Amino acid sequence: MRTQGRLRALLRANQAVVEQSDLTLVLRSIIEAAVELVDARYGAMGVISPERDALEQFIYVGLSEEDAAAIGHLPEGRGLLGALITDSRPILLAEMEGDPRAAGFPPHHPPMHSFLGVAVRVGDEVFGNLYLTNHRDGGFSEEDEQLLEALAATAGFAIGNARLLAEAKVRAHWMTAAAELSAAILSTSTTTALDLLVTRVREVSGAEQVTILLPTEDDGRFRVAATNGEAEAVLRATEIDPSTVFAGRVLDDPRPHTQPRRPIDADDPLLIVREGVSGPVMAIPLQNGPLFWGVMCISRSPDDSRFSPAETEGAVDLSSRAILALELARAGEEAQRALLADDRRRIARDLHDHVIQQLFGAGLGLQALASSVGPGPAADGISDTIDQLDDAIAQIRTVIFALSHRDDTSVRHRVLDVVGEVSSGARRPPAIRFNGPVDLLVRDELATDVVAVARELLCNSIRHAQADHVSLDVTASDDKVTVVVEDDGGGIPADAALSGLDNLRQRAEQRRGAFAVESSPTGTTVRWIAPTGSASGTSLKESG
Repeated sequence: MRTQGRLRALLRANQAVVEQSDLTLVLRSIIEAAVELVDARYGAMGVISPERDALEQFIYVGLSEEDAAAIGHLPEGRGLLGALITDSRPILLAEMEGDPRAAGFPPHHPPMHSFLGVAVRVGDEVFGNLYLTNHRDGGFSEEDEQLLEALAATAGFAIGNARLLAEAKVRAHWMTAAAELSAAILSTSTTTALDLLVTRVREVSGAEQVTILLPTEDDGRFRVAATNGEAEAVLRATEIDPSTVFAGRVLDDPRPHTQPRRPIDADDPLLIVREGVSGPVMAIPLQNGPLFWGVMCISRSPDDSRFSPAETEGAVDLSSRAILALELARAGEEAQRALLADDRRRIARDLHDHVIQQLFGAGLGLQALASSVGPGPAADGISDTIDQLDDAIAQIRTVIFALSHRDDTSVRHRVLDVVGEVSSGARRPPAIRFNGPVDLLVRDELATDVVAVARELLCNSIRHAQADHVSLDVTASDDKVTVVVEDDGGGIPADAALSGLDNLRQRAEQRRGAFAVESSPTGTTVRWIAPTGSASGTSLKESG
């Protein structure tokens, strides 16, 4: 009769396990059924990591939440728990204490004596282990071991089915998101498309931070082109050395890379790190055939699960579709720009031939009037008006240049592109002024430095200092080029990370130039100087 009763208990346990389809519920139902089947006080299901060297998930029953909180972190697979990972044969012990494989218990752990451990296989692979302790009637028997092995066999089928269903749901979730995102990108500009991409990927993946890195004009560096998450304000538009971040692996090996939760010593700003432990991360190349756009880095909290193969496949598919949609959107924008080019040239010609000439003529007339009036307040007022006309002419010339035919090697056009990029969503656009033969004197690597300086300084003023008024002046003379950014923001905080400014200082020093920062609670002025020829650097001191 006892045997029949236990067989009926096994059937009930099997039924309870196979009724579930959600993987999390399946795992909990397995351990709950196992505890009841062999009359154990405590039970746990340990899921083995893909590296086969530890437990990545530990589901327990019988332990109160108070006891679990007092113990602290969950087991990682050492001692007897690890013995089943190394050797999947069942372990049956009347007393755990004294067994050479036992590693002891942490403080506040309840006493445990009898032990029964059985592997759970999904196909030919050991998925995890069942751990039962403290038989309520003394010790576990060989019959308990056989019953638990039978339950483990059923559990393996249930886990396999639940995993297939979970993977199918994940793939469908990513495919739906990819289709929606592609349609959204095609109906928007490429400027906002990357922001759409990181926002949607964060929603689908459950990540805390998603960042897109694009190559800069400096060899071997990345620029944060879009990001969404807790570090968005710090990361956006900054430059990163790929050798210092996990995402940089994609440059050497252009395929998806994943990393589970792990202790970390180095400072990787793209990871979510808490108490010296980084969360799971996935880095994916953004490319369309041979065309490499950049890298997308998806980072989770240390408390979250690693990225599964299904999630990695979904992310790769989504990014591929998104990049294709970006290419189509960019082609559409190029076609639109071609249609507008004639109108832009006509407007630029009218501004040059009519508006500037009229302003210039008005200025000459005022100069003649000032000479006839003689010294005094009236002459001073006329002089101020002439200066305003000169300023208006200079600004109109900047507009004419922006409207004229593009030359991608022109530092002016490159700076204007940066202004449009970093000032998207700003309260008001920065005031831009070019002085002197900028395109003639600032070329090649010096032009790259000037563009990088403009990007970093404008980003600091607009996004970090929260300034209302920002101005950028780029002045070129025979011996030097000077970049000056002024804002009315809150100044540079004493505890602010200054890696971006340090990079600009290094650029100036490498060119025998100078770099100066004047910061106060009412605004900041930053000046960057580099020789255009053989002139040596100017000496400027930083004040704060």
